[in-house]
Amino acid sequence: VQLQASGGGLVQAGGSLRLSCAASGGSIFSRNAVGWFRQAPGKQLELVATIFSAGTTNYADSVKGRFTISRDNAKTTVYLQMNSLKPEDTAVYYCNDYPPRTVRWGQGTQVTVSS
Repeated sequence: VQLQASGGGLVQAGGSLRLSCAASGGSIFSRNAVGWFRQAPGKQLELVATIFSAGTTNYADSVKGRFTISRDNAKTTVYLQMNSLKPEDTAVYYCNDYPPRTVRWGQGTQVTVSS
């Protein structure tokens, strides 16, 4: 079952967005962790943040202090709260298991930050 990301959009630098990641039916944690990834035009896929089923989180240095990953108590949805957005955060954002599995990639959601 693919994971579907939503909540992207166009925002000015310094603004905020909240992304959601959901699986259709059941827990989103088919493995022990879920990650948010992003890919900017012409760049490689980048791991942004991870959250383990028990709640432990990790962040890329580029987003530490600005992004927060979380999950709901039912473990059906994972969120990415993005604050103080910068133009370099512009990318398509995806969620997947961590480590990612090919079958779980969804369409992603576009985040565009204007300067």
